[in-house]
Amino acid sequence: MEHLKLQTRDGIGTLTLARPDVRNAFNETLIGEIREGFEQLAADTAVRCIVLAAEGKAFCAGADLNWMRRMADYSREQNLQDAGELARMLATIDQCPKPTIARVQGDVYAGGMGLVATCDMAVSWVGAGYCLSEVKLGLIPATISPYVIRAMGARASQRYFLTAERFDATEALRLGLVHEVVDSEAALDECVAAMCQALVQASPNALRECKQLLRDLMGSKIDQALIQRTVAGIADIRASAEGKEGVQSFLQKRKPRWLE
Repeated sequence: MEHLKLQTRDGIGTLTLARPDVRNAFNETLIGEIREGFEQLAADTAVRCIVLAAEGKAFCAGADLNWMRRMADYSREQNLQDAGELARMLATIDQCPKPTIARVQGDVYAGGMGLVATCDMAVSWVGAGYCLSEVKLGLIPATISPYVIRAMGARASQRYFLTAERFDATEALRLGLVHEVVDSEAALDECVAAMCQALVQASPNALRECKQLLRDLMGSKIDQALIQRTVAGIADIRASAEGKEGVQSFLQKRKPRWLE
């Protein structure tokens, strides 16, 4: 794989985002590789749990700038197809039959929030920052919204979706987006390892059935109808005048017209 490292050891599968030079931002290739990586580990009978990690200072900074430049000229149909691939990746993580853990060693922005929210558990370094920054670009966090709202709750999502404020790991813990906050890289590894050891000692079938039980009982099911609604939502906003202006102003490092 070009942007993703895959490793299996002692029943633990690890997928590591390996684009540190661009803060592990998404492009078409990385999105496809993450989906394929989770599918591969889900099918591997030797793997009992999956860790999603990243290299460098950021966990995931959302969309890659070059990808954003291409999206700025997409038609609505192209945006539907593009957003559909992101939605498919998120659904693959969410529906993975094996327990998943996000190892968050750095900042998480925009689409990266979807990666954390779709994992069953998340452990964060105390210095990591979190931000749903889409409205600053004239966009909305549509594709990731079902997972983030489920993880953070509706009330917190109302604030952070609308203000695009950055919040810290302590706030992420308070909101329930992450389960543990630690103060060093070593402590991050120790906490993730402890979670993995608890998981590999459990019955694989019981874990699979427990995940299905949680999906059945947690309220609104994230089904294809809801996923398609979010895909249409991001495609429409990307193709809108303000959506295009927001992305272009960001890429050109200038203020959007609504601030002039």
